[in-house]
Amino acid sequence: MPGLLGKKIGMTSMFSDEGKNIPCTILEVGPCVVSQIKTNEIDGYEAVQIAYDEQKESRMSKALMGHLKKANSKAVKKMVEVTPFANEVNLGDVLTVDLFEVGSFVTVVGTSKGKGFQGVVKRHGFAGVGDATHGQHNRLRAPGSIGAASYPARVFKGMRMAGQMGNERVKVENLQVLKIMSERNVIIVKGAVPGAKNSYIIIEK
Repeated sequence: MPGLLGKKIGMTSMFSDEGKNIPCTILEVGPCVVSQIKTNEIDGYEAVQIAYDEQKESRMSKALMGHLKKANSKAVKKMVEVTPFANEVNLGDVLTVDLFEVGSFVTVVGTSKGKGFQGVVKRHGFAGVGDATHGQHNRLRAPGSIGAASYPARVFKGMRMAGQMGNERVKVENLQVLKIMSERNVIIVKGAVPGAKNSYIIIEK
């Protein structure tokens, strides 16, 4: 789906017409520059590369700056590829939040907060032993048996165990657009979006 690059600003809440308090997320979206258009003839597939978040030119390689200058773009921090837009776009076009409409539903892709190495209670929601009596020493948050014996003499792949949690690409679908502030390049969507404050997100129609 076509989309734009942006940043997660943070969370707030809004009141609906019925008086309900709705949790929502503020996203800064664009403006994004179309930095490359990929075609079947040249690249073997169709895509649109967009660039976002200006930075100092000295922080980019000359090769990348040469690539961006073909689209009359300044130095940027982030570039991604999205699927082609329904309306044809040209190299150097600037895409803004006007691509979206209030009331429509969007998909947001981000990188979840990294939580480091976590145990099974936090990572998978295990209950633990739950009873500290009857000689249960130091077992309250332990995983318990993992099922292996002399047969199969190994641990099956996918076994829910302790390990790295978070810091993964997460896609959240069907978030409703509650408000658009074009002058600030801001979209407010209903619900939560993966990632920490100021982390990059891709918002898709």
